[in-house]
Amino acid sequence: MQTFDLEAEGLRALNSALHALKGQTNMTAWEVINPKGAHAIAAGVDAPVEITVRGSTGYYCAGMNKLATIRIKGSAGPGVAENMMSGTVIIDGDASQYAGATGRGGLLVIKGNASSRCGISMKGIDIVVHGNIGHMSCFMAQSGNLVVLGDAGEALGDSLYEARLFVRGKVKSLGTDCIEKEMRDEHFLIVEDLLRRGEADAKARPEEFRRYGSARKLYNFNIDNAQSY
Repeated sequence: MQTFDLEAEGLRALNSALHALKGQTNMTAWEVINPKGAHAIAAGVDAPVEITVRGSTGYYCAGMNKLATIRIKGSAGPGVAENMMSGTVIIDGDASQYAGATGRGGLLVIKGNASSRCGISMKGIDIVVHGNIGHMSCFMAQSGNLVVLGDAGEALGDSLYEARLFVRGKVKSLGTDCIEKEMRDEHFLIVEDLLRRGEADAKARPEEFRRYGSARKLYNFNIDNAQSY
């Protein structure tokens, strides 16, 4: 394992070393110590490596992640896993605003709570939140899956496209053009798979979730729906 002391060696040196690992590498296990809330830790990684950050992080940790498995042994600041392409990001604590924003692929797991705008404009990422999520989550979410074991705040799925939202707890309110939909067999399978991969299968069963999706009234302008735009 490569151990990197962020306090002693600095963020630029860490990310430069990780960016140099493009493609196959024998340096597959990394440990980052003394993060102390630094921003953009392990951003832009493009290699099949495992990175453990021992502490909490600032803005945009694991942003643009591709192929890597990144585990944060603490909480994460705004924009964690932003524009993630593939791989896995696991947060043992809480996540701040817009976790997984614009994510295009991969899996984001938040074992605590997520703040507002979780999954905003997601484009294919899968997100599993063990706790609650804040208001305006999945605003303009285009594709992918969100599984929430706890509750959801106001305006869930506002202006939603085709992302699938599964919530086990209460939803304070649904956003514009977001409605509850039937849970069919394929949806139970999706939730079951994500609970397993998100290390939450011991906490919940697929049958406990409700599905929310787009009513598809805002795809094209219609004068009858003008008040919703």
